[in-house]
Amino acid sequence: MSIVRYAAVLAPQAEGGFTVTFPDLPEAITEGGTREEALFHAADVLTLCLEERIESGDALPTAGPIEGGEWVAPSAAIQAAMAVRTARQAQGHTLAELARALGTSWAAAQKLESPRANPTLKQLERTASALGKRLVVGME
Repeated sequence: MSIVRYAAVLAPQAEGGFTVTFPDLPEAITEGGTREEALFHAADVLTLCLEERIESGDALPTAGPIEGGEWVAPSAAIQAAMAVRTARQAQGHTLAELARALGTSWAAAQKLESPRANPTLKQLERTASALGKRLVVGME
C-alpha cells in the first residue's frame, strides 16, 4: 500500500473561502477562509472520518480518481492502521493469524490496526515483514 490519500474537492463560497468535500467519504465536509486553511481542515476531517470508520469496523473506501481536486492525506497514525488492516485483509488473514505470525497476543495485533495505538517503527517493520511486505516511510 502506498501513501493513503483521498481526493478533496474545493468549492469557492460566495461570501469567500472554500467548502471542502470528499467524493469517497460523503460524511467528510469542512471549510476554510483560504485555500491553505481549507486544505488544513480537510486533512483533519479526513483523519477523523477514517478513524471513526476504523474504530467501528466499517469498510474503508478506496480512493477514487481525482478530477479537479486536491489529494489530501490523513494523519500518519491513520495511514499506519489502514496499511496493516488492508495488507492483512488482502492476504485473507485473521487478526489471530497475524498475532501468531508476530508471536504476540490477539489484543496486541488488534492494536496495530487502531489509529490510537501509536505503534513503534520497529513494531510496524515486524508487522510488514510478517505480512510479506516492507515498511517504507516518507515525508511530503
